[in-house]
Amino acid sequence: MDALNLPTLKGRGTSWNPPNRFERLHVDRSDWHDPDDPAPETMLLQDASRSIVAKNDSPDVGFDAGVNPYRGCSHGCAYCYARPMHEYLGFSAGLDFETRILVKERAPELLREALSSPRWRPQVIGLSGATDAYQPAERRLRVTRRCLEVLAECRNPVTIITKSYLVTRDVDLLTELADHQAVSVVLSITSLQNEVQRSMEPRASSPARRLGAIELLARAGIPVGVNVAPVVPGLTDHEMPEILAAAAQAGATFASYIVLRLPHGVKDTFSEWLARHVPDRRDKVLNRVKEMRGGALYDSRYAVRGGGEGPWAEQLRSLFHVARNRLAMGDPPALSAAAFRRPSSARGPQIELFG
Repeated sequence: MDALNLPTLKGRGTSWNPPNRFERLHVDRSDWHDPDDPAPETMLLQDASRSIVAKNDSPDVGFDAGVNPYRGCSHGCAYCYARPMHEYLGFSAGLDFETRILVKERAPELLREALSSPRWRPQVIGLSGATDAYQPAERRLRVTRRCLEVLAECRNPVTIITKSYLVTRDVDLLTELADHQAVSVVLSITSLQNEVQRSMEPRASSPARRLGAIELLARAGIPVGVNVAPVVPGLTDHEMPEILAAAAQAGATFASYIVLRLPHGVKDTFSEWLARHVPDRRDKVLNRVKEMRGGALYDSRYAVRGGGEGPWAEQLRSLFHVARNRLAMGDPPALSAAAFRRPSSARGPQIELFG
């Protein structure tokens, strides 16, 4: 199977669909292409989920509850570790992940129900733990904003991780939450090289726009940080000090990093991206990943999957801490649930009557 026979698709992180590990049949189109075929468009599909708060017990994530308004992501990042999640829906971790986006239109209502329940224990919610809550469809659909409206009303703490400048649209709600120490925002930056970023993250905001988002949020008094992620060994790892310095100058006060993760079908899509866009670096990158993961492209152990192990991992860890300390950047702020209140519909008829 040679996916390189497929043409490069503008605005897409990959041009093909590797086999779904759960499906017995697969149509291989890697050696066939009709030049008259239209470019694949993004399809928005309705997600009929009946709950919205996902529980998380992974000790390396940083929160125990997450809200994902969308499944799939048209940012199209070639390396995205969430790609294999699309296989549970019968899709592929490749082009399907970028073009078949499931929208949880009832997410705000479901979130209100969850926070109204006496069983809800006020805690930090991650928005989101998988695909980007501010991907292109959000500009029109505003599902994420409506979820934030619920969180702001309830003063429930939330941490946001995104690659999109669109997060600045919601600065009014984020400011409300910041007044109660109930919000933090993280901008992920992989590379400051426009050429690398555009091909690897084709529909995500440019590095300059992400730095601009950090600056705007910081000026508004919203705790904002940077996640150097993913660090692609042999391709972007040398940029870490420069990324941290640029983010600190823009106003980021805390920082973290994650090493490239290649679970399941991601290893195929990212290997194809390397061969297509940086063929001279492909073997170096993949071999370096293996050196940090005990000879494999992926290690699912919590203590290893985000940072790796061995000499290269230790060198990267040291580089991060030296650069972060020099810039006086710290860890993410502790968020508070002390101001939490149930949604208005859950506070009794008198409150409802008098607004």
